[in-house]
Amino acid sequence: MVLTTVHLLRHGEVHNPEGVLYGRLQGYRLSDLGERMAQMVADDLASQPAAEIALVVASPLERAQQTAAPVAAAFGLDVGTDDRLIEAANYFEGKKFGVGEASLANPRNWPHLRNPFRPSWGEPYAEQVARMRAAVTTARRQVPGREVVLVSHQLPIWVTRLAAEGRRLWHDPRRRRCTLASLTTLRFDDDHLVGVGYREPAATLVGAAAETPGA
Repeated sequence: MVLTTVHLLRHGEVHNPEGVLYGRLQGYRLSDLGERMAQMVADDLASQPAAEIALVVASPLERAQQTAAPVAAAFGLDVGTDDRLIEAANYFEGKKFGVGEASLANPRNWPHLRNPFRPSWGEPYAEQVARMRAAVTTARRQVPGREVVLVSHQLPIWVTRLAAEGRRLWHDPRRRRCTLASLTTLRFDDDHLVGVGYREPAATLVGAAAETPGA
């Protein structure tokens, strides 16, 4: 029996003064508050009894790489990159998206809203789960019996958790339990998932953050 733990870490707050859904766009980095969140997570993980973080891997997007950096430094590791951890593709990337926004009122955008179950506005939920699971499998098999931190984004992490818990993938985005700098933890006995956990090491800072839906 080999027990391996994979922490899915969502990045910290992003500097986004325009309030757009930035998705996979380049140039969106952590805010000062986001950098503090990342350091708080690193400090929290390093303070855990018998912490055995042996691998830190991040999405290629800057905000994820920045969030991973202090965690890796706390354990004397380098940050690896896995494209499978990237944010979900979204048709509304670069636009303001919400009640009262022009992107919702424009009839040309309505076909992209027709199917919330897939969803029609972006990368299918099932495809996100498949790539995230593949990234998790690759990482945990590199360091069996130890702990891994994979830094990703809210939606890919959330649907991965839903799948792990046997729940449906379509959902109300307002009900996602995956706040900034949170840890969704998957525990494996050999290749078998035996537990799912969740905690918020930077919870004291989250109330000061300005979140962008789907970020």
